[in-house]
Amino acid sequence: MASDARASTRADRRRTEDPVDLTSMIDVVFLLLIFFMVSTTFDRHSELKVELPRAGGEIAEQQSSTIDITIDRQGRYYVDRREVVNTRADTLRRAISKALGERGAELPVVISADARTPHQSVITAMDAAGRAGLYNIQFATARDADVE
Repeated sequence: MASDARASTRADRRRTEDPVDLTSMIDVVFLLLIFFMVSTTFDRHSELKVELPRAGGEIAEQQSSTIDITIDRQGRYYVDRREVVNTRADTLRRAISKALGERGAELPVVISADARTPHQSVITAMDAAGRAGLYNIQFATARDADVE
């Protein structure tokens, strides 16, 4: 009788311990994973890292519409955050003219050159802007904390 009781409790345990079917739960988790992967947007902020030269003085008022020429340490040019194909003056002038479009010649040009940029690169940018018909040229600097 004791062996019959043990056998029946084993059979009861087997019936109550039926394996849980996880297939549908795994399917739902994978569908959620795919949904989030597809619906997520990945913003790529490719800011140029330029260390501006230091200067004292008043902070100038920034105008809303400008043409920005950025020059990195290696002397590569970026016009309105778009890299220019090469470092030739003619290519830079065409990029500036394209960025200018129909906006007018009185539009200011802001040159942001890295502090370690070769001087020739800055002169080339000024010359290209002048050849594109732009003469209102400004230079971006970082405020020197020591100079008051």
